[in-house]
Amino acid sequence: MLPSTSNYLLKNGRVPASLLEMKSIAPSASTVATTGTENNFCAVDVEIAAGTIAQIIPTGTEPLFPIADIPIMDLCNGLVLPCFVDMHAHLDKGHIWERSPNPDGTFASALETVCADAEKNWNAEDVYRRMEFGLKCSYAHGTKAIRTHIDSAGEQGTVSLGVFEALQAEWGDRLILQAVSLVSLDYFLTPAGEKLADRIAEIGGILGGVAYMNPDLGKQLDRVFSLARERGLNLDFHTDETDDPESTTLLEVAKTAIRHKFSGQIICGHCCSLAVQPPDLVTQTLELVKAANIGIVSLPMCNLYLQDRLSGRTPRWRGVTLLHELKAAGIPVTVASDNCRDPFYGFGDHDVLEVFNMAVRIAHLDRPWEDWPRTVTKTPADLMGLPNLGKIAVGLPADLILFKARNFSELLSRSQRDRTVLRQGIEIDTTLPDYRELDDLLQEDSAVETAAIQTKPADAG
Repeated sequence: MLPSTSNYLLKNGRVPASLLEMKSIAPSASTVATTGTENNFCAVDVEIAAGTIAQIIPTGTEPLFPIADIPIMDLCNGLVLPCFVDMHAHLDKGHIWERSPNPDGTFASALETVCADAEKNWNAEDVYRRMEFGLKCSYAHGTKAIRTHIDSAGEQGTVSLGVFEALQAEWGDRLILQAVSLVSLDYFLTPAGEKLADRIAEIGGILGGVAYMNPDLGKQLDRVFSLARERGLNLDFHTDETDDPESTTLLEVAKTAIRHKFSGQIICGHCCSLAVQPPDLVTQTLELVKAANIGIVSLPMCNLYLQDRLSGRTPRWRGVTLLHELKAAGIPVTVASDNCRDPFYGFGDHDVLEVFNMAVRIAHLDRPWEDWPRTVTKTPADLMGLPNLGKIAVGLPADLILFKARNFSELLSRSQRDRTVLRQGIEIDTTLPDYRELDDLLQEDSAVETAAIQTKPADAG
């Protein structure tokens, strides 16, 4: 337990070097791996005063200015991280698995099942309670900011964006929330699409949608870029969430951005087909993505779940985009949670540490570690326009996560449910919400699901 005061010293902590904004503090020799993997940490003491990081001192050295007689908490070489930033979620879809499971685990079935569930169940109360459940989980796990895509077409968009606004206001003292519109891009060629752009501008959101290969893709992209420029909005697209090498919507987004000389921030998510395209096309795409100043967010857990899924056949690839190649090309790359316990991904708990843990395994981010911890902290914060988040520096709020783990191997080998989360230096309650909170929303269809499972043929998956 932390001292019950706003002024205290965290002693003998370890901060990943890539997340510490004090380059004068070098990684300690005792924290540098001998295997060439750059498993580097800075051994520091952190003084917290009135909710702010007042001093960061290399462990074992004299402070820059005297520290008052304050309580000391010895972290025993445990890790200290900034709070997480989750820049691609779908809070409005979350936690419907019990009433609307994906029957075969495919993308097509996920889309069909979610649409059916939305049509039947997504009133304001249902969306509000499921979204808030997700926020409770994120907050308890140590997330500070979330960007969520919201299904925005028609009346459902009116309902869900209204719910988002309410939650954004109610949770404003705990979480920074950003909303992205989610429609197919042809929607923006209609009067309803222009009204949606106005609505997104009204709530300070991000204009977004799903790009897919079709004869009118160029016209659709031109329109959405024009709408965004006219309203001063940033853009966030779903691109190439497929294993089809002919899907090149990321490339088309980059070309359009350059043609429009677009100065706002552009994010492209998924980009799965990039991993199965020929090298010359990959090189061309990366060059244009870099020139267009596009940031990339990979969703490793959801894409691992959906991509290359065929009944009775072991998947041959992981669905993750070319994270190493993108990063080497100087393109900002992040990883994020995406869907949670819905037909697009049947698991998850809104824990960004789990996202990073899985990304390390799926995309081999560990040899060397380099600055990969930034993919869930500093880089998404910067791309979301939140420059004071995702890093540890003097003068910033003491929004920190304390772990008993002393290195990445320990951090990523256990669940870390005993982590301590600080907000402005105060320890928060990290108790997760009980799934039973949503039982009354889900129980009506649970009996139907159970009966379907019991009567399903053994070879149906």
